[in-house]
Amino acid sequence: MSYLVPAEFVTKMVDAGESKVFMSTRDTLIRAYMAGAILALAAVFAVTIATQTGSLLVGAMLFPVGFIMLYLMGFDLLTGVFVLAPLALLDKRPGVTVNGVLRNWGLVFVGNFAGALTVAVMMAFVFTMGFSTEPGAVGEKLSHIGEARTLGYAEYGVAGWVTIFLRGMLCNWMVSMGVVGAMISTSVSGKAIAMWMPIMLFFFMGFEHSVVNMFLFPTAMMMGGDFSVMDYMIWNEIPTALGNLVGGLAFTGLTLYTTHVRTAPKRAI
Repeated sequence: MSYLVPAEFVTKMVDAGESKVFMSTRDTLIRAYMAGAILALAAVFAVTIATQTGSLLVGAMLFPVGFIMLYLMGFDLLTGVFVLAPLALLDKRPGVTVNGVLRNWGLVFVGNFAGALTVAVMMAFVFTMGFSTEPGAVGEKLSHIGEARTLGYAEYGVAGWVTIFLRGMLCNWMVSMGVVGAMISTSVSGKAIAMWMPIMLFFFMGFEHSVVNMFLFPTAMMMGGDFSVMDYMIWNEIPTALGNLVGGLAFTGLTLYTTHVRTAPKRAI
């Protein structure tokens, strides 16, 4: 595969962040909607595989196909813009402001949630034959995931909340490495390979991804999961999104930008 050196692909990261800040509201929402929908389909695909085979590893190995598809189509996830948009601000690109970055984040959040919720409703309908039968093994698995990742954390209070936050950080450290990895190659196969590895790792390790959760938890509630919307927001979505922001920006965006764009002077001999 054709390979770009770090100084080249980090510049591409800043350029991408700038373009996302200035993107029209319509295009931002469309791209975010499709990203949320495709990632939701990938999530139910992976859960179905893991349930039917009894192997989480197999599900994790195949989950990245959704991420690869949405990236190649130019769609946007909240986890990605958390990393890229601030770099354009840090690089002092003309016209890029804090409000512009926050606007981009807000629109992508809304689009991702709408796309994920659309697939959640569709899959819940499919699993239950229009809510007229029991959901089956996969639907049952989804409902238990929702309970475990809300009430299971709430049981431990502050320690549980911090645990979700840290899992969110670790998640977007890996996911953002996938986003950046796609920029190191100019071939489709190279991009796919670079994205596959960190995405598989985050899924298998059970780290928390805010957009995946936008699908999992509404689906779980429709499948009979015993938790509330507030449980989901307080004990998962909010700390997960914050962890995604901090982890992706601190471990990937800022580190790469600092050492490959704002490189320190060479040490004198």
